[in-house]
Amino acid sequence: MLVSLMAILLLIGAAGGWVLYQNSYDLREQQVTIPGSAQPLHGVLALPKAGTAPFGLVVSVHGDGPVDATHDTFYRPIWESLARAGYASLSWDKPGVAGAPGDWLDQTMADRTTETLDAIAWARTRSEIDPTRIGLWGASQAGWVLPAVAARDPRLQFIIAVSPAVNWLQQGRYNLLAELTAAHADPAQVDAAVAKSERTRKLLRDGATFEQAGAAAADTTPQRWRFNQRNYTADASADLAAVRIPVLLILADHDINVDVVDTETRYRQLIPADLLRVEHYRNATHALVRKDIEDSAIKTTAVAIAAPRSLFAAGFLSDQRHYVQDINAR
Repeated sequence: MLVSLMAILLLIGAAGGWVLYQNSYDLREQQVTIPGSAQPLHGVLALPKAGTAPFGLVVSVHGDGPVDATHDTFYRPIWESLARAGYASLSWDKPGVAGAPGDWLDQTMADRTTETLDAIAWARTRSEIDPTRIGLWGASQAGWVLPAVAARDPRLQFIIAVSPAVNWLQQGRYNLLAELTAAHADPAQVDAAVAKSERTRKLLRDGATFEQAGAAAADTTPQRWRFNQRNYTADASADLAAVRIPVLLILADHDINVDVVDTETRYRQLIPADLLRVEHYRNATHALVRKDIEDSAIKTTAVAIAAPRSLFAAGFLSDQRHYVQDINAR
């Protein structure tokens, strides 16, 4: 019994050590406060452990939802891959998240653009950062922010756009139909869902309040309804056409949130071919998590704890590192 107990304790200790090792990153994180136009931003500046400052910088732009600076640690493997290319990363809590002032649901995409420009301006004053080597990284809803920032700041070095959409309403319709397909909805269910979506769009166009929307807004909140009303007309086309810096477009083959065919087509139409690189990941979902992992909540939790770098589709982390290294070499 004693031998068995010792063996169990050794296994527990080894497992704990492995988890600690897997959740340690080659980063030096600093809590920072960024003076934004609307309110201060509570951020994290993640510097490479190796190398000498000033470093290049990648500014992280969140997708939808109440996201904190590290995205509940999800960003750290990405930051580490960029640190190995000699780049720091900067991110911040969305307004109202983790004690940050403000409310992200009060923001428009223009507000988010201004917020990102404020963060870049602040970063250019930091001695640890090379102001000539600043790029953008963003996912999903950031697709309406990244091109707008780049169109207004031609000094930026590159964009890495992960699973972005171009048109808000088109993306919403695609997501609706993709989810219905995944749920094996019958034709009557599809027709009902599309009809409800059309009613909702009309109410948004008419400027209806949450109370006036009634049943059409029953599955949301007053704050979310107002957020959608402020942003449903968003379309990145004009800003994409003004982008004149290198862009890495990252798309997942199992994305039910964004129509990757439409996104790729629009990016190729609007961005000069010599500036655009497109990467597809076969076993990947919208968040670039491996589909075989995301399909199981138990597996997702286990891998996120024990081997967080393994959450991502094969090649996703290393491809970004190599892209940034190539840009820097040019």
